[in-house]
Amino acid sequence: MTEKRLYKITFFSQGQVYEIYARHVSQGGLYGFVEIEELVFGERTQVVVDPSEERLKKEFEGVRRSYLPMHAVLRIDEVEKEGVARITEPAKSEGNVTPFPMSLYSPRDSDRS
Repeated sequence: MTEKRLYKITFFSQGQVYEIYARHVSQGGLYGFVEIEELVFGERTQVVVDPSEERLKKEFEGVRRSYLPMHAVLRIDEVEKEGVARITEPAKSEGNVTPFPMSLYSPRDSDRS
């Protein structure tokens, strides 16, 4: 019996941190993108439903393969078992240090012209 690999992919998208699980991760055919296939979402038998995971299920419904820009990927881990897929707010930095990666496009300050 072949072992099924499972990866946890953490990436930055639309100002939020996404954490999803997939069976296949590769460099892919598009230069500068990470290709993920066979997304895995928990089939929970619990009554409690995580709204973040449900939102991800709807967002990726019908998606066979997804391409993530390399600069948006925070981390890829091969894991033993699946956790809960979720969307979270990025950690706020203290002081003048900005965590990497950040969006390449930021809104203009009203002070600048």
